[in-house]
Amino acid sequence: MSAPDAATPPEGIGAFLRDAFSNRSFLIGAVITMLIAAMALLSFVWTPYDVTDLVVASRMQTPSAEHWLGTDHFGRDILSMIMVGARNSIAVAVVAVGIGVAIGVPLGCWAAARGGWIDEVLMRFNDLVFAFPALLSAIMITAIFGPGAVNAIIAIGIFNIPVFARVARAGALSIWPREYVLAARAAGKGPTLITIEHILPNIASILLVQGTIQFALGILAETGLSYLGLGAQPPMPSWGRMLFDAQTRMMVAPHLALFPGMAIVITVLGLNLLGDGLRDLLDPKLRRRR
Repeated sequence: MSAPDAATPPEGIGAFLRDAFSNRSFLIGAVITMLIAAMALLSFVWTPYDVTDLVVASRMQTPSAEHWLGTDHFGRDILSMIMVGARNSIAVAVVAVGIGVAIGVPLGCWAAARGGWIDEVLMRFNDLVFAFPALLSAIMITAIFGPGAVNAIIAIGIFNIPVFARVARAGALSIWPREYVLAARAAGKGPTLITIEHILPNIASILLVQGTIQFALGILAETGLSYLGLGAQPPMPSWGRMLFDAQTRMMVAPHLALFPGMAIVITVLGLNLLGDGLRDLLDPKLRRRR
C-alpha cells in the first residue's frame, strides 16, 4: 500500500511536468543549475586556456576578445579558472551531501522507528555534531591531516549528517502513525521493511528539497574553506581561492573578485530557486493551495 502524499503528484508525471513548467522558481533555478553543471562538465574536456599556464606578460588584463573575463595576477585566464573552479566546488558539494544522506537518513529513520532511549541518544549526539560548524570542523581536521579538498569534503559531510538525520526523523515520525503503516505492522512487517516500503518513499520529497539546500550551502562552505586556504590547493583553481587572491588588488583590478563572486552568487541563487520550486511542486499542501 502506498502513501497518498508520496513525492510524485497523484495526477501523474504529466501533471507534475505541467506544474513544473508553470513554476517560475523551478524553471529559473533548473536552467541556472544546468548551465553551471554543463560548464563544469565542459571543463573536463575543454577550457579556453590551460589554467596552469602562467603568462606574466598578460597579467591583470581587463575583459577583452582574447580573454572574455580578463586575466589574474599570474596571467591566467579567469574564465578558464571559473570553469574548473565550478567543477571542484560541485564535486565537493555532491560528495559532502552524499555523505550526509548516506549516514544521516538511516540514522534519522532508525531513531524514529525505535524511539525511546535510542532516539534520545542519537538526537543528543546529533546536537553535539551540529554544534561544530563545517568551518570549525575543517580547521580541526586540517590541523591534524593538513589542508586539501578531501578534508574539506569530510568536514562538510560531517556537518550534513545531523541535518539529514533531523529531517528524516521528523518526516518519519509524521508517517509512522498513518493507517497504512499500522496496517503493515498488523500484517507482520518489521520496522526495516516498513521504513523501506512506506517511510522512505513518503519522505523522499522533503529529503530532495533539503538536499538541494544543503548542496547550495556545501558550495558556500567549500568556497569559504578555500578562501581560508583549507580547501583545494594551488595550482587547482577554486572560487574561494580566487577571491582571496583578489582581495589585495580590488582597487587595481576589481574584475578579479567580480567574476568569481558572481559565479558563487548565481550558483547559490539557482540552487535556492530550484529548492523553492521543488518544495512547491512536491509538497501536497502547497499543491492543493494552487
